[in-house]
Amino acid sequence: MARPESDKRVADGRTGSGEFILTDSDFNTIAKILHSDSGILLAPSKSNLVYSRLAKRLRALGLASFKEYCSYIEGAEGTSERMSMLAALTTNVTHFFRENHHFEHLKSELLPALLADAKKGGRVRIWSAGCSNGHEPYSIALTVLSMMPDAPNYDIKILATDIDPNVIAFGRAGIYDEATLEAVPKTLKQRWFKPTGGKGGDAFEVSDAMRDLISFRELNLIGEWPMQGTFQALFCRNVTIYFDQPTREKIWHRYCRYLEPGGWFYMGHSERLTGPATQYLAYEGTTAYRRLEGAVK
Repeated sequence: MARPESDKRVADGRTGSGEFILTDSDFNTIAKILHSDSGILLAPSKSNLVYSRLAKRLRALGLASFKEYCSYIEGAEGTSERMSMLAALTTNVTHFFRENHHFEHLKSELLPALLADAKKGGRVRIWSAGCSNGHEPYSIALTVLSMMPDAPNYDIKILATDIDPNVIAFGRAGIYDEATLEAVPKTLKQRWFKPTGGKGGDAFEVSDAMRDLISFRELNLIGEWPMQGTFQALFCRNVTIYFDQPTREKIWHRYCRYLEPGGWFYMGHSERLTGPATQYLAYEGTTAYRRLEGAVK
C-alpha cells in the first residue's frame, strides 16, 4: 500500500530504474475511467500490470508522470488515448476452438436444424460477443462450413463484436501463423485457409467463404447495441469475468432480449449465470443455456 505521508508507491512491475511513479490516486483515476468506459473492473492488485503496460504509453506520448497521463486522458484531447489505454490493459487470450465442447454442441444440437431451414430460405444469425482477435467467430464459421460448404450462398451470418478496434482490425485481416492454427483440424485448414507467404512462409489467410460469413464490428457491451434482429446462438465466453457482478448481470439480461426462444447461449467455463437472466435461460449443461419461451421484461 502507499505510504500515507506521500501517497506514493512505485509499482514492483516497473521497468528499468522505474522512471515513473504510480500513486494510489493515479491508479484510482485510471480504474475509474476504465470502468466508466467499458465496465471492466480493475482491482488494486493490478497496480503492477497498470504500471508495466501503461509506462509504454507514457513513453510514446512523451509524458513525464502518471499524473500527467491521468490529466491527459481526463481531458477532451485524450479521448483516443482512452481507447489505447483500454487496449493496453486488456488481455486477448484465445485460440481456435477454445472450449471445443461448445462447437461440438453447436454442430450436433443446433446447426442441423438451422442449416436445413437456411436451405429453405430461412435466416441464421450467430453472435460472437467479445470476439477478440477473431478466433471464436472463425471457429464458428469453420463449424458451419464443415457441415455446409456453400453456406455463404444462403442467409447465414455471424456477427463478431469487440470494444477494441485493434482486435477488430486483426480479425478482419484474418491472417494467422501456423502455430495459431494448431487446433484447427487438418482437413479444415487445408480447405478454408490459404498460405500468404508472409511471416517466414508460415502465415495463413482465411478464405473468402469464411469472410463472407462474418461481419466484424466495434461494440461496447455497456453502450448502445444497434442490432435490430435476434440470434439463434450467442457466444460470450470469458468476457464478463472482467466486470463487476451488477454489470455482468445487466449484460446477461440484455442478451436474453436478443436471443430467439429456443436459442442457445454459451459462456466461459469460469462463469456462472446469476441475476434476472436466470428467468429466461435454462442451464442445459457444460456452460450452455437454452432460451426459454416468453417475452423478456
